[in-house]
Amino acid sequence: MQDIEAIFSADGPLAGAITGFRAREGQLELAKAVAAAIRDNAVLVAEAGTGTGKTFAYLVPALLSGGKVIISTGTKNLQDQLFDRDVRVVREALKVPVTVALLKGRANYICHHYLERAQHEGRFASAEDARYLPIIVNFAKNNAGGDKSDVPDVPENATVWPHVTSTRENCLGSECAHYGKCFVMEARKQALAADVVVVNHHLFFADVVLRDEGVSELLPASNTIIFDEAHQLPETAGLFFGESVSTSQMVELARDVRVEAAVSARDTPSLPAAAQAFEKAARDLRLVFKEDAGRFPYQALERQREFAPALATVDAKLLALTDALEKLAERAEGLEKCWQRARLLLDELRDWRDREDASRVRWAELFYSTLHLNATPLSVAEIFKAQIDERARAWIFTSATLSVGGDFGHYCRQMGLDGANTAAWESPFNYAENSLLYVPREMPEPNTPTYTQAVVAAALPAIEASGGRAFMLFTSLRAMREGCERLKEAFAQRGLDFPLMMQGEGSRTELLERFRRLGNAVLVGSQSFWEGVDVRGEALSLVVIDKLPFAAPDDPLLAARIDKINREGGNAFVEYQLPQAVITLKQGAGRLIRDETDRGVLMICDPRLFSKGYGKRILRSLPSMKGTRKIDDVLEFFARSAPAAS
Repeated sequence: MQDIEAIFSADGPLAGAITGFRAREGQLELAKAVAAAIRDNAVLVAEAGTGTGKTFAYLVPALLSGGKVIISTGTKNLQDQLFDRDVRVVREALKVPVTVALLKGRANYICHHYLERAQHEGRFASAEDARYLPIIVNFAKNNAGGDKSDVPDVPENATVWPHVTSTRENCLGSECAHYGKCFVMEARKQALAADVVVVNHHLFFADVVLRDEGVSELLPASNTIIFDEAHQLPETAGLFFGESVSTSQMVELARDVRVEAAVSARDTPSLPAAAQAFEKAARDLRLVFKEDAGRFPYQALERQREFAPALATVDAKLLALTDALEKLAERAEGLEKCWQRARLLLDELRDWRDREDASRVRWAELFYSTLHLNATPLSVAEIFKAQIDERARAWIFTSATLSVGGDFGHYCRQMGLDGANTAAWESPFNYAENSLLYVPREMPEPNTPTYTQAVVAAALPAIEASGGRAFMLFTSLRAMREGCERLKEAFAQRGLDFPLMMQGEGSRTELLERFRRLGNAVLVGSQSFWEGVDVRGEALSLVVIDKLPFAAPDDPLLAARIDKINREGGNAFVEYQLPQAVITLKQGAGRLIRDETDRGVLMICDPRLFSKGYGKRILRSLPSMKGTRKIDDVLEFFARSAPAAS
């Protein structure tokens, strides 16, 4: 292996390949720790503050290791960035003959079978979808990868995509006429042959749990697994180690049955009629709930008078559809596939409804147009530990937010990482000189009805002093909407012309591009903007957080976990709720300083930072900023920054 110290030195190969590269002690130490974990087949949990350069710190030893490496990231955007830019830069700098592959879930690749079917059917929800289809057809003919994110002029959220991609449920597999040129299978072949494979957390867990033909094939051959943005893993793992049935799955099955019936069972009108009846039952189940969104424990569902009858109707209509499909399954591959899906869906629905299990919690999550019935394990620790114990290999977990005041106990307990090596490196950025932590005095308690009004009133002088250039991060969608409305009114009253944007008015990417371009905007957001958002430079100089991000106590998963910890003699607040809130707060605070020259104010409005004993623990977990409780210090800070901002 090449000398890691030389690689990360001021005159090393990375410095020659990366504009603006500078040697950082923390980056070098992290790289050495990763190299040692790979060498020893060890488990490493590593926290690296913003600006440490953790991506290159794990990529260098990974590419030099000589073994097969799986790198899993938090989002598909980060996955693309890692594959398209970071891995290639390091590979070229080190001049190592390493092959790299990108692997996504099958819904990200165009499916030749469904694309052909869409062309023949010609039925779409909108004229826009019909206009996109020829673009996708042309791309599929001329592109070797088939990744929908590479298709020009067709947004990733376009409603045409479900018509031209496959899912695990409706893929025909080796029986498909287009199997030999399948984009999904080609991507998997490349991944199996590559030295380094870049995936995302959702694909990793979905594939490991479902034993689909992707990562589960890669795992036995891999020597090293690296999770970037590893703070997301407990929640992601919980979703995939559990079970879920959704009304959108039901609607998709009904749609596919009608399509297959039109092709292979025209003489049996009862089949599309059964599909139609099942789809109506699924939609009626969603309509039992009047809310647009929310999470409900199983007990609340039992109290909902209309829920049990609606669920029973879904069961009956799905059983009737399954029986109808069984009689026709031999006619065509598509009908047989639909029959298999219907049987599996019926089993999953009944398992969710009928099986009581103390190790999991049953709950429902409501979205605008779909209902998810979930059964989630209370703990993934034992399940994940079994994955680690399966075979000797290196496991690396890294993020900017894994510890609470330098203590990794909470994270390691969640993930079953007993005996893991842990290490933390603070950000190299000069927070003491370039930032200010402001906690305003005389704020009401966060549970009072006028709290959001008070947050906006306290934030206005800071927003005005910063010249806009602000994020306002709220812990709930309701508070976000109220905060945005009150800001709009206040801007009008004060004659402030800062552009005001709110999460949901466009995609996150679109909103961020507009925010950067305008240079004096105020963006109001909730969960989507607490992490994974990178705005460097003067466009973002103020981050306002309304309150400490404790999860809602009525959240069914949280309530069940609190009950379990307390029943076992623990202290759920200290062991679970507080650490979770600290990690989330660190993510939100991390939006402020993204570069060495960035300057800004972090404003946390919650009075509990000083009125509660745990406030000191939270403050110790934040970057080493100067603190103040006086707005005059904030005004002075921005006044000193005024020449740079002009």
